[in-house]
Order: sequence, then structure tokens, then C-alpha cells
Amino acid sequence: MDKTKTFHISNETGRLDKFLSDELNEHSRSQVQSWIKEGLVTVNDEEAKANYKIQNGDIIHVTMKEPEEIDAQPEDIAIDIVYEDADVVVVNKASGMVVHPSIGHASGTLVNALLYHVKDLSGINGKIRPGIVHRIDKDTSGLLMVAKNDLAHEKLAEQLQEKTAKREYIALVHGVIENDKGTIDAPIGRDPKNRKKFTVIQGGKESVTHFEVIERFSEYTLLRLNLETGRTHQIRVHLEYIGHRMAGDPLYGPRKTLEGEGQFLHAASLSFVHPRTGAHLTFTAPLPDDFNETLDWVRRR
Repeated sequence: MDKTKTFHISNETGRLDKFLSDELNEHSRSQVQSWIKEGLVTVNDEEAKANYKIQNGDIIHVTMKEPEEIDAQPEDIAIDIVYEDADVVVVNKASGMVVHPSIGHASGTLVNALLYHVKDLSGINGKIRPGIVHRIDKDTSGLLMVAKNDLAHEKLAEQLQEKTAKREYIALVHGVIENDKGTIDAPIGRDPKNRKKFTVIQGGKESVTHFEVIERFSEYTLLRLNLETGRTHQIRVHLEYIGHRMAGDPLYGPRKTLEGEGQFLHAASLSFVHPRTGAHLTFTAPLPDDFNETLDWVRRR
């Protein structure tokens, strides 16, 4: 279902398309511009152009069209199912696997594999993301939860929103972090200079990451990270912000500094309350072999 959002402008200036892409930071500027061309954006109840200069007192209505659904097909792809019952599946995703289908990734995703191995996924997110409650980046490995019915989906999503579900990550970062632990509290929004990236920016969404040092090396630090919020690329952006970019990160970090594909980031622990029984469940997943091999190499340096 399409969503509508209204903005009452005060103390704002600049182009309409830039303002909306900054505010709706999960959508690109080109996506916003296409909505404007389709007449889905009005200013004071009249259609406006992308370069319209917004003024104090303007009332902007945006109808955000849902992406075209992709009818994902079941595929016999091996996946590591850590836990499964009538309501919930917990999967240990391999690095390199996209979570859900999109334009350019219509097959080979976790959803394609789940549709083959799990017959009763939640339909609350439609064909494009059946059962998926939250996601992790393609090149991040580790745990994520999947709902098998709509009740479970709503309850699990609610826990994420209320920050009662806990997620712990392990990351290898550049440089030696002196503090044993710390908190990064810095708002995140889409990077105005590169729409593929996010950045710490004034007016961004609240974003909080806690970190603790596990091990220090001559040029790297191994961290344990816990999220209070779940913004896109949050850990990667926050680590860049404090000057300790994630090793292997192709978007935010120095490239080709270590052997491997993608960033060295692993979702190692996941805790939540079972949506039906109320039991507290905690799952852990060991570091992938290539991550451990890299750590052994870093220790020998």
C-alpha cells in the first residue's frame, strides 16, 4: 500500500527534491524526482517541479509508491538454519548473500532459499520480502530472524522498534582503539554527496552504537558492538565517524587492505522474546572461517 507523508515547512530553504530526499533518507533523490514527475508530490495542494524553492509556510504532501513486487521463486540454495519452530526461523547468513530480491538481484537471495526450505513464511511483507523482519548487508555474515506467520512478524518487528530485541556484532577495524569501551551517539542520514552512502549529519535520525574492545593488534582492533538503533549501514558509518573504518569495507573503508570479500562484520548474537510463548531466546553464531583466518594472519604481523 502506498504511503503518504506531510511536511509543514518552517526555517527551511532549498530545492524541493533535495529537501525530500534528505527527509526521506531511505529513498534516493532520483526516486523522489520520479515521484515529482508522476504528480505524487504537491506543494500547497498544487503539483510542483523538482527545482521548486521551498518557503516557510509551505505544506508538502508526498505519496510514496511502494516498489514493484518481485515474485521470488524457491531455489535449492544451502542455508544454515540455526533454529526453527512453528513461528520463527533463525538463520546464520553467509557473507556475500543478498537478503531479499531487488532489481538486479532477482535470484540467489536468502528469500529464494527460505521459500524452498521453509514452506509457511509470513506474508506481511508481500512477495518482495516474505518473512523478513530485519536485514543485514550482503557482505555481513551472521544471524537474523524470520517470521513464519503474521502474528510473529508483528511481534518481532515491535521488539526491534522498541529496542528490546538485542543484536551483537563482531567487527575488525583499522587502527588501535585505546578506550576499552565506548558509545557512539551520532545522527545518521543519507550522504548528500554520495546517494549510495550514509553519513553522520545534522538533522539525521538518532543512531546509537555501543562498542567494547575484544583484542588489539599492531594495526587493527577487534570489537564487539551492540546496537540501540538499526539505521542503514549504522555500524559502518559510526566506525568511519570515529576514525576507525571497518576492514574490508568496499564503501566506507580503505579497499583491498586485507584478503576477503566485503567488510569483516559478523552478527554474532541475537536475543528476543518468542512471539507466542514469551520465552527469552538467545542464539550465537561463530565467526566464519575466512574471518578467523584473517584474524590469525593479523595476529602474526
